[in-house]
Amino acid sequence: MTVFPEGFVWGAATAAYQVEGSTTVDGRGASIWDTFAQTPGKVLGGDTGDVAADHYRRFRADVALMAELGLSAYRFSVSWPRVQPGGRGPVNEPGLDHYEALVDELLGHGIMPVLTLYHWDLPQELEDAGGWGERDTANRFAEYAASVAGRLGDRVPLWTTLNEPWCAAFLGYASGEHAPGRTDPALALRAAHHLLLAHGLGVQALRSALPGGAQVSISVNPFVVLPASDTPEAADAARRIDGLGTRLFLDPLLRNGYPDDVRHDTAALTDWSFVTDGDEKTIAAPIDLLGINYYTTNTVDGGGRPSGNPSPWPGCDDVRWIAARGPATAMGWTIDAGGLRGLVHRVHEEYGGIPMMITENGAAFDDRMHADGVRDAERISYLRDHLAVVHEAISAGVDLRGYFVWSLLDNFEWSFGYSKRFGIVHVDYPTQRRVWKDSAHWYRDVIRANGVV
Repeated sequence: MTVFPEGFVWGAATAAYQVEGSTTVDGRGASIWDTFAQTPGKVLGGDTGDVAADHYRRFRADVALMAELGLSAYRFSVSWPRVQPGGRGPVNEPGLDHYEALVDELLGHGIMPVLTLYHWDLPQELEDAGGWGERDTANRFAEYAASVAGRLGDRVPLWTTLNEPWCAAFLGYASGEHAPGRTDPALALRAAHHLLLAHGLGVQALRSALPGGAQVSISVNPFVVLPASDTPEAADAARRIDGLGTRLFLDPLLRNGYPDDVRHDTAALTDWSFVTDGDEKTIAAPIDLLGINYYTTNTVDGGGRPSGNPSPWPGCDDVRWIAARGPATAMGWTIDAGGLRGLVHRVHEEYGGIPMMITENGAAFDDRMHADGVRDAERISYLRDHLAVVHEAISAGVDLRGYFVWSLLDNFEWSFGYSKRFGIVHVDYPTQRRVWKDSAHWYRDVIRANGVV
């Protein structure tokens, strides 16, 4: 048995558009994901988040389920267009009322609310005005953050500004795989900066609105990338992906500036004039905690050729991605708990020992419902191995304070629609019936023991 420190946070996570449904009720406006999902050919099977896991209407029963699991925390995101339908101006009171009710329900069950302000559902009206390509969107985000904090700041102890800005910028604006579906690599770099600027301005807004003791964080998905060989070409390919996938975000957040090599590598695409005086200082506003989302490792080599398809990696058309070898998830992602080990040690050593939580970790598998439930031994193995790494890192002095499994519920998996299941709780979408998978029973036992066998 590996026993975790007293007070270690055991949680599960979701995101608003992936679980809530009820996309047109109580004054909610349209988000870029509503528009994207309703565009033919963008999402597998033509799926949308219109109903999803119906969490908006069923949240009280879902919180009771969390209490049965024994969760000490629930990480959820607020839908920006539910609070500000057009992304600016007065708040939509019924939208904020919903999140107030959710927070109160969690507290009533002894579960800590962990609130994420932005998990990719930008109000469509802001996208129509330029989206994250426009600097003003960062200012609008800060106003939105202040509005939510003004209502819920007395009850939510941990606030996250953004979730995975890499995905929002590069999948949304470079490859077009995610909403809003744009394919402009220079625009994607500008969007990445404005997302980080939104974080910095959001931190300022939260610090002004929150009571003392509330903590502020951001969740990132650093890319663990390995060279395929010891050749200079492979090493350079890994450096460039590491630059765009990890250091482009961690360096300005925690080191007060963008990496010089990334600026150099992308000079043919942009002159970086969108970074103005004072921006990097704003982005580097001190945070209390860094959220780490980890799923897999990646292996790359040089010598690739442009595929002709839009890429989420500006300036990296000659990088070859090596297919996963060995065990992989239903997403085709390599299963490698050792990648998480290296990542948290690297962040700890290179970025000043900042406190961390694993804010997403989990896996999709081809789950099958049987008469007596869902037998998902592969997911249990995945979670067990990654939790063992978390425990090892804590024992080695890494300041890791909690773990959130992704995800609590099966849900809308972005461009994959409902074809991929990450939840530890099975959702039968036609009936919305919840059924605990074996991994949910296993996770409950881990929480009860505060440790893993």
